[in-house]
Amino acid sequence: MISANNITLRLGKKALFEDVNIKFTPGNCYGLIGANGAGKSTFLKILSGRLEPTNGDVVIDPGERLSVLEQDHFKYDQFNVLDTVIMGNQRLYDIMKEKEAIYAKEDFTEEDGIKASELEEEFANMNGWEAESDAASLLNGLGIPTDLHYSLMETLDGNMKVKVLLAKALFGNPDILLLDEPTNHLDLDAIAWLEEFLINFDNTVIVVSHDRHFLNQVCTMIADIDYGKIQLYAGNYDFWYESSQLMIKQMKEQNKKKEEKIKELQEFISRFSANASKSKQATSRKRALEKIELDDMRPSSRRYPYIDFRPNREIGNEVLTVEHLSKTIDGVKVLDNISFTVGREDKIAFVGPNTIATTTLFRILAGDLEPDEGTYKWGVTTSLAYFPIDNTKDFDCDDTIVDWLTQFSEEKDATYVRGFLGRMLFAGDDGVKKVKVLSGGEKVRCMLSKMMISGANVLLLDQPTNHLDMESITALNNGLIKFKGVELFTCQDHQFVQTTANRIMELTQTGLIDKITTYDEYLASDEMARKRQVMNMIEEEED
Repeated sequence: MISANNITLRLGKKALFEDVNIKFTPGNCYGLIGANGAGKSTFLKILSGRLEPTNGDVVIDPGERLSVLEQDHFKYDQFNVLDTVIMGNQRLYDIMKEKEAIYAKEDFTEEDGIKASELEEEFANMNGWEAESDAASLLNGLGIPTDLHYSLMETLDGNMKVKVLLAKALFGNPDILLLDEPTNHLDLDAIAWLEEFLINFDNTVIVVSHDRHFLNQVCTMIADIDYGKIQLYAGNYDFWYESSQLMIKQMKEQNKKKEEKIKELQEFISRFSANASKSKQATSRKRALEKIELDDMRPSSRRYPYIDFRPNREIGNEVLTVEHLSKTIDGVKVLDNISFTVGREDKIAFVGPNTIATTTLFRILAGDLEPDEGTYKWGVTTSLAYFPIDNTKDFDCDDTIVDWLTQFSEEKDATYVRGFLGRMLFAGDDGVKKVKVLSGGEKVRCMLSKMMISGANVLLLDQPTNHLDMESITALNNGLIKFKGVELFTCQDHQFVQTTANRIMELTQTGLIDKITTYDEYLASDEMARKRQVMNMIEEEED
């Protein structure tokens, strides 16, 4: 068990946490949630001991081992992959290396023999003989092939390094596991494997994630950070959301009844306080009035932007026709003879691991890139708004936010433009901030404002949830569900895709898979297809 006792953290005059008391018990997976800036990652650092609080302390039961998902992707570049994972249990790794050093001695002494014997006993008690196979199993589960297990970390790309560091955190059955955004940069298969791992994990897990589906799958408790306090809710993310909304609704209803009672008592007191025959009743009502306290309805620190895409005109039957598109980049053919048509009611999610192919296709359809072969044609009634995965060039200027957005608006009135910005949480002096100094999340909200103000009836979005907090993801999700136009999009958020798309496309090495279905149905059919493929391979080997 790990507990935080009277934790306070002050940053200057601001208290990020104030007298936080919470216990995290074995057998539970806690989803640590809160608005951007609430201190989720900071609280994990306090729990792990990497950050000292201003007051209070963190207590871990004696003998328990804590493991953390590290964020420094270059820290282990000089180690091989398998060793990096085993370092998840540092004591076990140290024993392995100490044994190797002793056995490598040319002048092996009696003292060395005694020391080696002691190390071997400790090594066996820690299941050291299974260490390499356990580490390999974790790596394989996360999609890192065996031929890479002895490669140096520096030779891996960023996504592979993330998986190795995650395997390192999971290694050796830690008593307490702290995971900060573990699904970032993971493919669907790796996420599904991690979900299954955590569901079956018997110890304590505390996880920060913006992936609502992931939190729903793995969490048994939600720890909600709001205004420097942490409140526990039983259940997963959806249960927390429903519970918190119900609690707010009940408090409002109770306050309304209390306000009505207060008004009734005040009217009686005002009317009869001077009346001798009613003076006792008036005094009694004064006492009753003094006892009524309204519930504290302090608003949440969470802020939801208002995202509403409204097409300026209705879209016709002819939307988009793609015929035999091909494109080679840096000698690699990323699009090979791709053809499809888009209907007026389509909301198409492009899924799968081939993100380069999808981004290339989107850039071609947006007019940013020319295909090597093939054609595409937008219908005459279509108007397109494009959200690129890389928005660097869009903000390479000295414009303020208001000036930047005004250039994309037919209505040049500053009040009109500021209205859009206000709905996207840019208030007051935010409008005069230079766009080139904005954070990743602020730039995304600017891009979404640009798309809304365009009045387009076709939205092309390449990973729009990157850099967004959960509140903004929820608002964007709801905005796309309500949108009365055509959507082509990519997104790593499972719930986002499931609730938005009515058609799924995947660009594979063997061609385009195109199904009119929900995301969950697509994944179920894909899983069945893979199982059939494995069974066929087994049967062929047996024959």
